[in-house]
Amino acid sequence: MTMSNQDSHINEDDTDFRTEDAKYFTASQWQLVWWRFRRHRMAMFGGCLLLIMTLMGAFSGFFSPYDGTDRDRYYVLGPPQMIKFWDQKGASFRPFIHGTKTERDPETLAQISIPDPDTRHYLKFFVRGDTYSVLGLFDGNIRLFGVEDTKIHIFGTDDLGRDLYSRTLIATGTSISIGVIGVMLSFVLALIIGGVAGYFGGIIDSVIQRATEIVRVVPVIPLFMGLAAAFPKDWSSTQVYFAMTIVLGLLGWPTLARRIRGHLLSQKNEDYVLAAELAGSKPARIISRHLLPSFTSYIIVDLVITFPYTILAETALSFIGLGLRPPSVSWGILLQDAQNIRAIEQAPWLFIPAGFVVVAVLAFTILGDGLRDAADPYTVSKG
Repeated sequence: MTMSNQDSHINEDDTDFRTEDAKYFTASQWQLVWWRFRRHRMAMFGGCLLLIMTLMGAFSGFFSPYDGTDRDRYYVLGPPQMIKFWDQKGASFRPFIHGTKTERDPETLAQISIPDPDTRHYLKFFVRGDTYSVLGLFDGNIRLFGVEDTKIHIFGTDDLGRDLYSRTLIATGTSISIGVIGVMLSFVLALIIGGVAGYFGGIIDSVIQRATEIVRVVPVIPLFMGLAAAFPKDWSSTQVYFAMTIVLGLLGWPTLARRIRGHLLSQKNEDYVLAAELAGSKPARIISRHLLPSFTSYIIVDLVITFPYTILAETALSFIGLGLRPPSVSWGILLQDAQNIRAIEQAPWLFIPAGFVVVAVLAFTILGDGLRDAADPYTVSKG
């Protein structure tokens, strides 16, 4: 290589380096957070997993073959049915399940359903089924899959013959939506209460901190026992759903409010805040347009980490009968059917919703860790 070619190659590399540096040092805060976050593969995986669960829960009517109350009286407390491509008859290009036949258990003398290897029922996709509501906006009747001449239960059925897969998807949408709405409500309260306490300080801050401490020490279980008794018996499942969401939101704001207060106390005497005050900006504008955006990324991280606690609270309260109640369907309500010896011995598939709870909580935790690392201002790794 000649000297001129070497110089040209060095200059091209130097230009690329300067271009990359300029791209990094002129990027916005959100671009930097995104570049750091996408390097965290576990957090990306957790985020994608949560997105899939959220979509399947929101559009459970499409992804599930049946309604949550639809019963199969010929397959009560039946085990999960395996989708197969081959059996003793040979291979098949179309997925299928075996039919079932009824026999009497020699020990309990109860009638049980067992697979019938001599029959095949082939899966069909985009089939018409019962009408369902799509996000409360319009109705649909197209289901992702179904089978010919019978019903499919890939998660099995409960003691009433209801499809556990369909009910689990419906419960996923309910539990995640409660987490989202509850956290958003507590987020708004935390911004207002923490912002006012941190910016004004003094007697206002003292009064708000005493109120915060009162809310933090409220015992959750006795509170919900009282609320469960106070909820009118004629309330619909929708009314109970919104009531429980509001209660969870009203109890979840103190931690974030204290963090916002602490940040504002440390920032309200900075020069940019003084400049905004001299320019005639009102306190509400200074808090919302200058102080809060300075640590927006941390607020988002805190919200993501709060989600699993809200979901676990709803699941635990519904499990012990203090939260949602039938005909609503949530993870906690589904797990009520698994809190007896019969379920452990004869129907372990009723614990499948517990796996969804574990996966969702782990995914939120991993996602929160990734966002926390990405929002760290001392991180200098380039995307």
